[in-house]
Amino acid sequence: MVNLELLKKVVEAPGVSGYEFLGIRDVVIGELKPVVDEVKIDRLGNVIAHKEGGGPKVMIAAHMDKIGVMVNHIDEDGYLHVVPVGGVDPRSLVAQRIRFFTEKGERFGVVGHIPPHIQKPEDRKKAADWDTIVVDVGAEGKEEAEELGFRVGTVGEFAPAFVRLNENRIATPYLDDRVCLYAMIEAAKALEGHEADIYFVGSVQEEVGLRGARVASYSIEPEIGIAMDVTFAKQVGDKGKIVPKLGGGPVMDVGPNINPKLRAFADEVAKKYEIPLQVEASPRPTGTDANIMQINRDGVATAVLSIPIRYMHSQVETADLRDIDLTVKLAKHFLEELKPMDLIP
Repeated sequence: MVNLELLKKVVEAPGVSGYEFLGIRDVVIGELKPVVDEVKIDRLGNVIAHKEGGGPKVMIAAHMDKIGVMVNHIDEDGYLHVVPVGGVDPRSLVAQRIRFFTEKGERFGVVGHIPPHIQKPEDRKKAADWDTIVVDVGAEGKEEAEELGFRVGTVGEFAPAFVRLNENRIATPYLDDRVCLYAMIEAAKALEGHEADIYFVGSVQEEVGLRGARVASYSIEPEIGIAMDVTFAKQVGDKGKIVPKLGGGPVMDVGPNINPKLRAFADEVAKKYEIPLQVEASPRPTGTDANIMQINRDGVATAVLSIPIRYMHSQVETADLRDIDLTVKLAKHFLEELKPMDLIP
């Protein structure tokens, strides 16, 4: 059963890329510390939780950071002008709330929308972009906005909006990648007997270039690297190109970023424990922490374990609780079953 209280806590904790220390880092430390042998934070901010074993050495990573925005100008009317931190589609911000983290605490702003009654016909065909978006924080001028704590460089993220759609499905900002971070934490808690020497990593700055995983994998020097990250589920407008579906179980990639022997082992584990495992073809680097882990030092055998979601990088990312639960089980059993093995393709 998915612990919805913990999942919501993990999803809503602050942590725009580079600012994971604002909230999520402490949550991850608090959840992992009781179940591992050692927890440390490196100079980039990664949380590295070590559960000792004889081998093989495995790094399993889920990134803690969120996409968001940063203030780059406050105009004389008190409106904030913002730029993206990571892959934010400006169209997704229109008529939405943003939670900012100012030097005077949390503040909220709204991205207003000109009512259709007063729009010019030609403007109705134009999409919002970073040149047109402004954030209203209720200030009557620049001085008041600054008194509220806003500065150039203040960061913000989509406001919390966790909702349960029905028995099995939830929607909220930041399932990418907090739902996999939750799954990694729960797998660590459920872990029983194991031979593997396991490093659970809450990585930083994935959304701006896989930066945390680069540092952590260099330090840990794992033989095996598992990236836990979300992937695309079938949804409106995908034109049939997306294969994974909500409720179909966890997803694992095949392709050049994936070690074939490790992938075959995952299939065996899934079959043994009767866990449905969806397959995703990835002919190029996967865009996850596995990219950078794979080419660390003299090479790492990598795999990607994913939870499918709809509407990625929006305020209404949607997932199926059954997929989350099964992903926890697969990660747990995979780590428990892992033994020294020939990893050369």
